[in-house]
Amino acid sequence: MKKFLLKGILKDKGRSLLPVIVVSMGAMLTVFLYSWVKGVMGDSIEMSSNFDTGDVKVVTRAYALQADQYPNDLAILGVDTLLEALKAEFPDMDWVPRIRFGALADFPDSLGETRGQGPVAGWAVDLLTEGSCEPERFNLPAAIVRGRMPQKNGEVLLSENLAARFDIGSGDAFTLFGTTMEGGFTFVNYTVAGTIRFGATGLDRGAILMDLQDARAAFSMKDAAGEILGFLPVFHYDDSMAQGIASRFETDFGTRYGVMDQDSEYAPVMLTLGQQAGMAEMLVYAEAVSGMLIFLFVLVMSIVLWNAGLLGGLRRYTEFGIRIALGENKGHIYRSLLWEALIIGSIGSVLGTFVGVAFVYVFHSIGFDFSGLMQNASKLMPGIVRPAITPAIYYIGFIPGVVSMFLGNALAGRGIYKRETARLFNELEIQ
Repeated sequence: MKKFLLKGILKDKGRSLLPVIVVSMGAMLTVFLYSWVKGVMGDSIEMSSNFDTGDVKVVTRAYALQADQYPNDLAILGVDTLLEALKAEFPDMDWVPRIRFGALADFPDSLGETRGQGPVAGWAVDLLTEGSCEPERFNLPAAIVRGRMPQKNGEVLLSENLAARFDIGSGDAFTLFGTTMEGGFTFVNYTVAGTIRFGATGLDRGAILMDLQDARAAFSMKDAAGEILGFLPVFHYDDSMAQGIASRFETDFGTRYGVMDQDSEYAPVMLTLGQQAGMAEMLVYAEAVSGMLIFLFVLVMSIVLWNAGLLGGLRRYTEFGIRIALGENKGHIYRSLLWEALIIGSIGSVLGTFVGVAFVYVFHSIGFDFSGLMQNASKLMPGIVRPAITPAIYYIGFIPGVVSMFLGNALAGRGIYKRETARLFNELEIQ
């Protein structure tokens, strides 16, 4: 029977073409919207992780209380030893030391006199070690507007907005005024290797990136770092996995390596992304909003496709009556209607999912530029948003496509059992 029904669906396009198109459109829109919502929320969290919080972060207990001020006088000492221990205990994760700092940049004129000054917010990361993932994590190759990546010590990257404001370009020198870990003043000259634009207003106002060794030399932080960031071996942040890592750190790791002195303000502690800078609220908000939007859209598409199945079944009311008059069993007609719904729903869902996934891949590579709408954004959010590629995009379109079509036809098919043979013949005589 299934083979016969499939032939009928493929040959009778007047009966099957419109339902297949409707199901395909519904499945395609469901796939793309799901991917879009997950992409918007996931990219914001991922950007915060890459630039600021990491999936987990190791800092001293005192540093954690004042993390927004980047208090490098409370930095971690003996970082190299601690890093080796972390890599041995959690080998699947990527561990990187960083130094965050605020400073004043002094830009000279042709005579070496001060032409202008501006505050900068800096990252000191591993830019020069071969195989370092930090440049890709900051998306530096794509973010460079002018110049090139630093290739030696003493070269830095400046935000394009800051460089344009003071008319600074690649190869120009400037002086950075800051404070050392011991609280003294430091004045260091650097050369601009290139300018960058991240697409996030908060970063592009006055960002500076330098190599970790340059910052250690400038701020007297030999074998020290403000924070050690850890990145999970998964594409999107997993809070339960991060909490498990933090729990292991505070129990087994601290006891084994003797780094957990509960009474010392310099004892290292591990914070998950959800425990930092209001990220817990953002995680809950992202999960709630994405879940609500996806549920509402799937529900709406399910109702639309349900109605499509219902109308398709009602249009065939006369056909069912003739088949009953010819002696076909009502149960057989009803089952054939349901099988048709499953076949049409499956065909439409496969086509819609295929097209939807293709759109997701295309727009994931292109992205949508919303940087103009985020000029005054207070949260760290990407200017270019991309749909997320997740395993769910390959099956979520079948929920409205198959289930709703099946339910619509099941509801419409109830009329089959209400047909009375005597009334049926009267209807046929009138026609």
